Amino acid sequence: QVHLVESGGGLVQAGGSLRLSCAASESIFNVNAMGWYRQAPGDQRELVALISNGGGTKYADFVKGRFTISRDNGKNTVYLQMNSLKPEDTAVYYCYAERLPYDFWGLGTQVTVSS
Repeated sequence: QVHLVESGGGLVQAGGSLRLSCAASESIFNVNAMGWYRQAPGDQRELVALISNGGGTKYADFVKGRFTISRDNGKNTVYLQMNSLKPEDTAVYYCYAERLPYDFWGLGTQVTVSS
């Protein structure tokens, strides 16, 4: 069982920045992939960004050029740097970890972008 704890959410004005952190309860060296999903009220949970154990990344089209995902295996932490935030980025952001055959989720952190 991998426990994930998100932090860094909050309220920010449009155009601003936030950095989300996800701390894992154990070494993420053997975790296949980690990433971030988000869910706005009334919407389905959607992928934001993923990073593999090898450092390969994948981004949703709506965040390309604005968000950057990174991981620090020494700190068992994954980050999401979010720049040029828009009101439509408002959602609960969830940390995700894949260690086959299991998926693990954090409880989420709220990001609110005001116009």
